[in-house]
Order: sequence, then C-alpha cells, then structure tokens
Amino acid sequence: MGKATGFMEIKREEATQRDPIERLNDWKEYSAPFSDDVMSEQGARCMDCGTPFCHIGMEINGAASGCPVYNLIPEWNDLVYRGMWKEALERLMKTNNFPEFTGRVCPAPCEGSCTVAISDPAVTIKNIEQSIIDKGFENGWITPKIPEKRTGKKVAIVGSGPAGMASADQLNQAGHSVTVFERDDRAGGLLMYGIPNMKLEKDVVERRINLLKQEGVDFITNTEVGKDITAAELKERFDSVILCTGAQKQRNLVIDGRKSKGVHFAMDYLATSTKSLLDSNFEDNNYIEAEGKDVIVIGGGDTGADCIATALRQNANSIVQFGKHPQLPLARTSENAWPEYPHVFSLDYAHKEAKAKFGEDIRQYSIQTKKFVADNDGNLKELHTIEMKKTRDENGMFVYEEVPGTEKIWPAQLVLIAIGFEGPEQPVLKEFGVNIVNRKAEAEYGDFSTNIEGVFAAGDTRRGQSLIVWAINEGREVAHAVDEYLMGASTLPTYEAM
Repeated sequence: MGKATGFMEIKREEATQRDPIERLNDWKEYSAPFSDDVMSEQGARCMDCGTPFCHIGMEINGAASGCPVYNLIPEWNDLVYRGMWKEALERLMKTNNFPEFTGRVCPAPCEGSCTVAISDPAVTIKNIEQSIIDKGFENGWITPKIPEKRTGKKVAIVGSGPAGMASADQLNQAGHSVTVFERDDRAGGLLMYGIPNMKLEKDVVERRINLLKQEGVDFITNTEVGKDITAAELKERFDSVILCTGAQKQRNLVIDGRKSKGVHFAMDYLATSTKSLLDSNFEDNNYIEAEGKDVIVIGGGDTGADCIATALRQNANSIVQFGKHPQLPLARTSENAWPEYPHVFSLDYAHKEAKAKFGEDIRQYSIQTKKFVADNDGNLKELHTIEMKKTRDENGMFVYEEVPGTEKIWPAQLVLIAIGFEGPEQPVLKEFGVNIVNRKAEAEYGDFSTNIEGVFAAGDTRRGQSLIVWAINEGREVAHAVDEYLMGASTLPTYEAM
C-alpha cells in the first residue's frame, strides 16, 4: 500500500487552515483543501502494515481506537497515492455513508491507531477522507441511487442525526419506504444545529439530505413524537420504528446561582446561534449574545471549543475555558500506549483562534466552579472557583481534592455549561414504553430491538453520548436488523460480517 518507503521520506502535512484572525470575520469553514499532489504524497505515507490498526474499531479504556465504521483506510490511501480518486471513493463508500461529515468533524481515532504513529506523526487519514468525498461531489461522481424495486414495507425513523440518516440510507436502498421525523425545523440533528458552521458548513449537510430525498427518503420536520404525533400512530402506520433521537439531555451544574440570567447550556447557545445565522444572518436577534461580555466556558471538550469559536465571532470581551482535569501531557504516557486514542495536549481550531486574538491560551485547568453570583436584577456578574488536585486514594482510584487558598472570583456575564450529556431525553422513550436502563434505551448491539415489538433503538439513544462514527456504525447495523425483521433475511452489509 502506498509507497514502500513513503513514511520515512515524506513528512506529515497538517491540514491547511485559514488565518486564525481573518476567519473570525466570517462563519465559513476554517480549513482549506489540500492539492491533489499533496494528498497523493500523504497517501504514500501509508506503510503497508502487516496488521493495520487504523480500522480496528474498538474501545480501549472507554475511548474509541481505530475506525468504528471500519473504513479500509490502507486501500483508499493507496488509491489516492496512485491518483485513482474515483476508485478510492468507491472503496470509501462501501463502509461509510457520510465521509463528508466524518472527514470534517470526527476526532480521527484512526490516526491515533495508525502504525506510523508509534514513533512518527500519523498518516493524515482524516484529510484524505474529506478530499476523496469532496472530489466525488465536485466531479459529479455522486448521483442519486434510486432503488429499482420497493418492498411495500414502511419504516419510521425518529431523529435525523447521523444514526437516523445512516439507517434511512441503508433501508431505502433495500427498497423499503422510509420516513424520518425530526422535531426541529431542519433535518440533520446535531450535524445541523449542534456543530457550528466553522467546522461543518450547513450546505454540506443539506446536500446530503437533498440527495437522500432524491433517492426516496421522506423527511418530516417540525414534528415531535409525543406532541405532534403519537407513538401509537407511528406503530399503526409503519411496519417498524427506529428511535435515533440522540443523547441530548445536557448535564447540568447544580450549584448556587444556577438560575442567574446569563448561565446557559452550551448546546442551547450553539443551536440558537446556528439557527439565527441560517434564518437571518443574525438579524432576527433570536440567539444568545456574547458581544462585549466576559464569557466563561465550563467544560474542556469539543462542545466547549465550539462555544469559544462562536463567542469569538460574536466579539466577546474576554473568554476563559475551565477544565476539571490537569493539562494533558505533550506526549503519550505509559498509561496511554498506542493504539489507544492519544490523550495529549493540543490546540483545537478554537484555541488557536483565541490565542491569536488574546495572545495566550485561554484554558484554565483543574478548576472547580463553586457558585454563580448575580446582581440585584438577577443578571450574572461573577462566578467563584477553587483549584483542584488530582490524586489517588487508598484503592488506587483517582479523586479530586480542593486546594485551600486557591479561591478566585471571575467576572462573567455569560457562562456556557459544556460538561457533557446524560443520555437521551426520556419523553420519547416513555411515549413508546421502551425499557430504560442507565438512562438509555435498552437494546442489545447487533439486535437493536427494544421490549416493544417492531421498535428498535440505535446510536446515542442506545449507547449514550458518543462519536459520529459510532452513530453511523449503529445506523447501518440497525438497518440490517430491521431489514431482517421485515423480510426474514437481509442482504444489507453488516460490519459483523467483515
């Protein structure tokens, strides 16, 4: 695969990015495409491993390692190296329904498990993936695939995120009539409203949705199950129902002053910002404003970074991000060995932008928020924190202890809580009568059926907060299970058979 000595002769090229200061003036994607020649060189770095780990698709110590959709990465790296882009696209589409999404927003656990990454920078797998699919659209190689026959079976999918869309795509190609129900005014789930334009421009999402529509998938928006349509109606009208509602119940920070005006969940902030941008270019003022405010983001993950990038574009006066954990090491530790996902220090796109604007890294580590304080009108004016120390207890478990004397008061008029999700929202699950275990729909991977006949669950609804690649994996797998349920057997591909 690739050039036999490519990984020794060619250095990794990092993704081209627009200037951090310049891109703060718009809401366009921050990345820029590589040339074909550069991509060919980067594909040549794929080293013909005896056993490739980039597509193992498993969890190690709770984190994804390798590609959960089992992309056969060495194959399309080699094809790109040889300039065989159309063949690379065909190879890529065999395992991944939406490379234009994963190539932009997936954290690339494949690169963490790349064999080259044992001692050198990994192959630029994610960038090559995006280049392949973008070239496919640019050259008109991706056209509607309309099923030749229909089975007469009807499937309802609740939720239009990556799991819902992947299952819709697969089941439609199997000949079933698929209807996707979405409570928001636009389809796409978190791809539409949870990820800002800078990472994933919405015409990319709409392009895929329009393609699915041309292929026969129906999308019904502004329709909430349990409010606009009942579970009983769906079960009566459809032969099967798949619940792909995601894990959108945001984890709260229950401390004094939580109800102060100016304290918001991160996803509410991101969703209203994107919707207002799409609806009116912010002229409707139907969004949470950061302009001129001291902003604090609580939570150190990707959602928190997206909040930073959004607040920067809204001209916040200052931004600080709190993280509960200590700063990550610059290189892997012995406790984080390859091929695990590398938990190492890095600058996300938003942190690069913030550093360019404010002159320093805005992240604060090992910080615990103790309370919010509002003025006499209930408007947030400050929050109080204390530093935390991470130690091991007598059982060897990590615990956090407050460090006396490190109390601090921070000015803040806007706080965004980005500390993760507790699982799917419960009303839809309860509407169907689905068993709930650990706040998630009870359904076994591979089978995906719930305790209710004909009702299946997949994606974050079943597994909890996870990655887009796991959502696509489950969307494809539940489609196989539903097809088998409806027809007695299925010819849809399944990862289990790979």
